[in-house]
Amino acid sequence: MKISIVGSGHMGSAIAHQLISHPEVELIRICDARGTVLEALQKDLNSPKVRIVVADARNKRTLTAVLADSDCVIGCSTPEVNPLLASIAINAGSHYCDLGSAPEIVFEERKLERIAKDNGVWIVPGCGLDPGLVHMLCHAAITHLDEPESAQILVGDVPLEPDPPFNFRIGWSADKLLDDYTHSVSMVEDGVLTSKVPLTGIEHLSFGKDYSNMEAFYTSSDLEPLWSLSGRKLKNLSHKSVRWPGHAEQMAFLLALGFGEKRAIDAQTHLTYRDVLARRLKQRLGGPFKDVVLARATAIGLKDGVQTSCSYDLIDLFHDEQGVSAIQRCTGITAAIIALELASGKIKGGGVSNPESIIPIPSFLEEARKRGLELTFTCEPV
Repeated sequence: MKISIVGSGHMGSAIAHQLISHPEVELIRICDARGTVLEALQKDLNSPKVRIVVADARNKRTLTAVLADSDCVIGCSTPEVNPLLASIAINAGSHYCDLGSAPEIVFEERKLERIAKDNGVWIVPGCGLDPGLVHMLCHAAITHLDEPESAQILVGDVPLEPDPPFNFRIGWSADKLLDDYTHSVSMVEDGVLTSKVPLTGIEHLSFGKDYSNMEAFYTSSDLEPLWSLSGRKLKNLSHKSVRWPGHAEQMAFLLALGFGEKRAIDAQTHLTYRDVLARRLKQRLGGPFKDVVLARATAIGLKDGVQTSCSYDLIDLFHDEQGVSAIQRCTGITAAIIALELASGKIKGGGVSNPESIIPIPSFLEEARKRGLELTFTCEPV
């Protein structure tokens, strides 16, 4: 297999680490505009399978030539280029997957459905932690029930040692974080696909004794594919982000002041209020830190005639020995498994699909556990 990764940041490098050990992978091509970053990553990976290519993710001509022989292309650059990367990949006859993006960007990827089908390849957006892993866990929980009625996704990446006043750090993209906090929240309520305002619906919950006082609230999500996969039988389906207490209120305050608006600050600059907020979030809350991923996917309904709750729980900690963050592990493992499934040719057909719709869940869960994700499954009457 020849797999290409566009973007050598935290997530791209984590995926490369996961791919190296697979015996059928003969080439891992990593593309980025930053030559020094690529060289450092190549040294760190220390594998003859790795090839680095200095190329900008927006350079269609260069990437068309570079990615031509890929079995699968993984988009790990800025989300805005995902439709371009998807187009380059499928026109070359390669599968494509990425880590997810705002609804309007995924909509552009879905416009490539016909070409992907004609070429017999897949475009699979949302193959990270969220969207990605948690949606697959939710689908798995739903399938354990005879008559599913409701389901909920709870997920968050938080610092192991919360530092006041924010008690929060950014382990991925500040822009993606603001998308989650400003875009409309898709959910199913009383059997109808509807929407909610983000940063609302706050509830308090526990993930064991070490994380017994957490909060969860609505954030942007696209649950329609998961709802459709269940046959639209679910009466209620929701998604919430998990944080240390107080975070939703802090962010709601900032956004109420207009700092999430894509409106220029004044006539002398193109800089928007959102640009300023994103930069300050990166500066104050970015950088290395030890984290923990908390995730729970729960489905409730009838099993053997009894009202039952089935859940998958995940608590994944920063890996001290490897120096790898929890969100890197969860993202890297998920994306690598999906890319390997696509590149192997086992997934027949073609088109645009979320991973939970086409990737075999049992084999995915087995492989995720092999790679170190401690998924705890419970199914009991309620």
